[in-house]
Amino acid sequence: MMDNQDFNLDERLRNDTVKLASWPLSDVLLMNDSQYPWVILVPRRKDASEIYQLSDVDQRQLLQESVFLGQQIMAVYAGHKLNVAALGNVVNQLHVHHVVRFEGDAAWPAPVWGRHPVVKYSAAELANQINLLSQVAEKSWD
Repeated sequence: MMDNQDFNLDERLRNDTVKLASWPLSDVLLMNDSQYPWVILVPRRKDASEIYQLSDVDQRQLLQESVFLGQQIMAVYAGHKLNVAALGNVVNQLHVHHVVRFEGDAAWPAPVWGRHPVVKYSAAELANQINLLSQVAEKSWD
């Protein structure tokens, strides 16, 4: 079983995201790309790069957090499709993307990864996104 001792968020994730919350297993991060509502779960487990490397308990917790996050952001943004993926080809640290998609968005219907250069939120847009997601991020876990 892996633990979160000495857990450090990958520098690329740290530079490209804004932390919204810490849930029982995962940090909840908003991707700083205004083209798509995009939230990432990062399990705080040192050296984990794949879901199967998590303990059974952590796998269930990750699924619970992912399902909750997906339901909530689809409700907040009223998207057409939710893309959920744990790619790890560039950032090896285990992280699970949750991207709300809309027909006609900048990359539709293709995947968002590498499709267009990132367009960062303005300070006002970022504050608005954090406010929109505040109730999701503040989930109380039993």
